[in-house]
Amino acid sequence: MLALVASGVFALDQTAKYFIVKNLTEGQQVAVIGQVLQFHFVKNSGAAFSLGAGMTWLFSIVAAAVAIFIIVYARRIRSFAWSILFGLLLGGTLGNLSDRLLRAPRFGEGHVVDFIQVIDFPAIFNIADSAIVISMGLFILLTILGVRLDGHRARKSSATRAADSAE
Repeated sequence: MLALVASGVFALDQTAKYFIVKNLTEGQQVAVIGQVLQFHFVKNSGAAFSLGAGMTWLFSIVAAAVAIFIIVYARRIRSFAWSILFGLLLGGTLGNLSDRLLRAPRFGEGHVVDFIQVIDFPAIFNIADSAIVISMGLFILLTILGVRLDGHRARKSSATRAADSAE
């Protein structure tokens, strides 16, 4: 499941970026749903909100490390939900990493193609970014619910169960 989700996210992200680059000029905006949703083609040399624009090479190294970690760690995941989470994270990471490695101005310092602009949201983003954010939301949810990587729920300690029953 992890590989399927990661492949799907990566393919969707790269296909969308291909069509944006091919059909829009940088800076061009196209209304999709009025002012609520627009395609606004920009190139981002930094991270979220264009932070760290001069450190693209560092983001490339971190993204590569995250991707390698997920691939190595994937064998331990037995939970359907966790496999989706890591698939979203891997697909999104590889989507933006491929931009950093293969786009101008040079290998490892390429600018990420961003194009989704939502009304009143302070950043323009892409499908890879969306997958990464969704994976983090799922991470928070699974952690709160106590779902482990093997799919089982974490058992409460006897002290926690006693405290819960006292309330």
